[in-house]
Amino acid sequence: MSIERVTYRLGDADLILETGKIGKQANGCVYAQWGGAAVIATICASSSVTEGQDFVPVTVEYNEKFYAAGKIPGGFVKREGRPKDKEILVSRLIDRPMRPLFEPSFGHELQIVPTCVSCDGVHTQDILAVIAASAATCISDIPFHGPVAACRVGYVDGEYVINPTFEQIEKGELEIVVAGTKDGFTMVEGGANEVSEELMLGALEKAQGFITDMCLLQEELVKKAGKAKLPLNPLDVTLANAEQIEAEATPLLKEACFQDGKINRGIAIAKVQKELAAKYAEQLEDPIQAKLFCNLMDEIQYKLLRKSILDEGVRIDGRKTDEIRPITCEINVLPTPHGSALFTRGETQSLAVCTLGTAQDEQTYDDIDGDRSEHFILHYNFPPYSVGETGKLTTGRREIGHGNLARRSLAAMVPSREEFPYTVRVVSEIMESNGSSSQASTCGGCLAMLAAGVPMKKMVAGIAMGLITEPEGDNPYGKYAILSDILGEEDHLGDMDFKVAGTEDGITGFQMDIKIAGVTTEIMKKAMEQARAGRMHILGKMKECIDKPAPLAKNAPQIMTMKIPVDKIGALIGPGGKNVKALCQQYDVTINTDDDGTVTIYAKNGINGEAAKKAVKGITEDPEVGTIYQGTVKRIMEFGAFVEILPGKEGLCHISKLSKQRVNKVTDVLKEGQVIPVKLLEVDKQGRLNLSYIDAISE
Repeated sequence: MSIERVTYRLGDADLILETGKIGKQANGCVYAQWGGAAVIATICASSSVTEGQDFVPVTVEYNEKFYAAGKIPGGFVKREGRPKDKEILVSRLIDRPMRPLFEPSFGHELQIVPTCVSCDGVHTQDILAVIAASAATCISDIPFHGPVAACRVGYVDGEYVINPTFEQIEKGELEIVVAGTKDGFTMVEGGANEVSEELMLGALEKAQGFITDMCLLQEELVKKAGKAKLPLNPLDVTLANAEQIEAEATPLLKEACFQDGKINRGIAIAKVQKELAAKYAEQLEDPIQAKLFCNLMDEIQYKLLRKSILDEGVRIDGRKTDEIRPITCEINVLPTPHGSALFTRGETQSLAVCTLGTAQDEQTYDDIDGDRSEHFILHYNFPPYSVGETGKLTTGRREIGHGNLARRSLAAMVPSREEFPYTVRVVSEIMESNGSSSQASTCGGCLAMLAAGVPMKKMVAGIAMGLITEPEGDNPYGKYAILSDILGEEDHLGDMDFKVAGTEDGITGFQMDIKIAGVTTEIMKKAMEQARAGRMHILGKMKECIDKPAPLAKNAPQIMTMKIPVDKIGALIGPGGKNVKALCQQYDVTINTDDDGTVTIYAKNGINGEAAKKAVKGITEDPEVGTIYQGTVKRIMEFGAFVEILPGKEGLCHISKLSKQRVNKVTDVLKEGQVIPVKLLEVDKQGRLNLSYIDAISE
C-alpha cells in the first residue's frame, strides 16, 4: 500500500494528513500532524452484522499517551489507566458530529480510536483528533456521509482567532469548538466571559470557512487513498398492514401524546401501543415485524408533535413556543452543608450543594497539557430514579459532559483565588428530569454558591432551546418554530438542541447539536434572541430567592491571610516542614505559604485561626522596642522572670522591673504560666530582650 499525504498551511505550521504507513490492518487509519502535535486515528468494523438496527453502534475512544509530552504518568502505577475527563470530553466532541452520518442499516459495530502520540503544548490536539477521525473513516471501506471537521474559535484583543494556541485560549474572552460539514455546522460547544449574541454568531460564521477547507482536504485524501465502500444491510421487509395500523393508531396516539405530565403521557402511549399490539399479536410474533411496529409508533408520534407545533403553535404540554415552565427556587434546604439549593423547572429538578474547602482541596490534573489545578469544581450526577427507572449509580460520559457544560457556564463568574481563597465544589444531584438537567444544574449551582456565601461576580442562568422545521418547496426551512425550555420529547424528536447560559450582560456557556444540514443565520439569530429573553426570565425568578451572597456558614472553614517577609518563609516552614507541621497540629489548622510571602490559614473556627495567626506572626516578626505584649511567664529565677512575648521569643523581666516598690522575691509577684502585660524596653547588642512589667510603669 502506497503512502499518501495531503497538507494545509494553518498558522505557523502545516497540517498533514497521511495514510498508508501506519495501522494498515484497520479499516481506515490516518496519521495527522500539526506543528508538534500528532494524532493517529483508526476505525474498525466488526465482522458480524446485526440486521434491522435502528441505531449506530459506534464508540469513540480518544486517548492521550504521557510519552506524547515527554512525561511519565504520576502515581504508583506508571501506566495510563482509565480515561481522564478530558479524554472523555474529546471523545464526545468526535462522536457527536460523526454519529448522525453513519448508516444504521450498515449493521456492523464500529470503533474509532484516535490516539494523541505527540504534544507540544502549543497546538491543540483535540481539533486534530476530530479531523483525523473523520479522515480515517472517509478513506475506509465503511459507509459514511462525511467528511466532517472541527475548528476552535477564540476572541483575543478584539479579533477572532482560528484554532488559537493554548496561550491565546487563556487570554481570550471566548473559546468555542465548532464541528460540521461543508453544508454547515452541526455541533458547537464552549464557554465565554459574558460575550454578546452578535459576537457568538460572528464566531460561528468565522469557523465555517476553515471547516469547509478541512472537508475539501479530506476529500483530496480520499481521491488518493479511498477504499470502495462495503454494502449496506437494509431490511427488505416492510410492516404488514402498515397503513391500517397507522390509521387506527394516529387518533389514539394524538390523545395520548397530549396528556398532562410526562408520566401520564408515558402511561397513555404505552396503553395505546399495548392494545394495538394485542390486536395484531399474531403478526407481531415475528421479531422483525414487532420492531417495525415499534418504529411506526415512534414515527406517528414524531409527526404529531411536529405538526401540532408548526400548524397550531401548541406543544405537547400545552405551552406556547416561547413559554417557560413554572420555576421554583429554594435555598438552604439541607441543614449541614455550607450551601444548598433546590431548583425546579417543570419536571426537571436539581438539588445543588456547595462545599467550601481549603487550597489543599483543589482539583489537580496530571496530563500531557501540563500540571495544573482548579479551585472551582462541579460534579453532575444523574441517578436512574430521576426518570423513574432502576439501574446502576455510575458516572458515565453523559454525566461528565453535562457537568463540564454547567461548570464552564459558571466558571467565569466564580471569584478568583485571590478574591476568595476557598476551593469551591458544587455537586448537582438530578432529582427529576424532563428536559435540560444540565441547565438546571447551572441555575441550581449558582443559587447554592450564593447560599454558601461565594461572592459571585454576577448571577448565571441557563436555558435549553429547540427547533422544529418543515421544508416548503425548495426552501428546507419554509416552516420553522423555535422552542424555549424544551422537554425531553422535544429534544428527541426535534431538529436542534441548543443550550445557552449567561448573565444579564452576556453568554458564559454554549452548546448546540443540530440534526439537519446547516441552519441559516436568520434562524440562529432568532434562536439567540429568544434564548436571551428566556434567560432573563429565569434570572428574575432566581433573584426572587436570593440576589447576593449570604454570610459564610458557621461550619465553613475560616480563612485568614497575612503577609510575612520573604526571608522569613524558611523560618516559618522549618527544616523539612517541621515548624509549619507543628503549628498545624497544635492549632488544628491548615497553613499554606506562597513564594511572595502570602500566608493563608484555614481553620475550623475563628479562635484557632487567630491563635495560629498570632503564632505565625511571632515566628516571622521581629520584636519592636516600645511595644506592649501579652507575655507568658516561662521560668522564674532569683533575679527575674523569663517571659515569652512571641512564639519562640523570650525576654528577661528583671526583678527591679516588676514594681516601683522593692520586690524581695519574684514569686511574690509572678508565677509560672501567668500571662502578663510587658513592654519591650530594649534589644541589647547580643540580641537579648529586656522587658518591664507594665504595672511597674503605670504605678
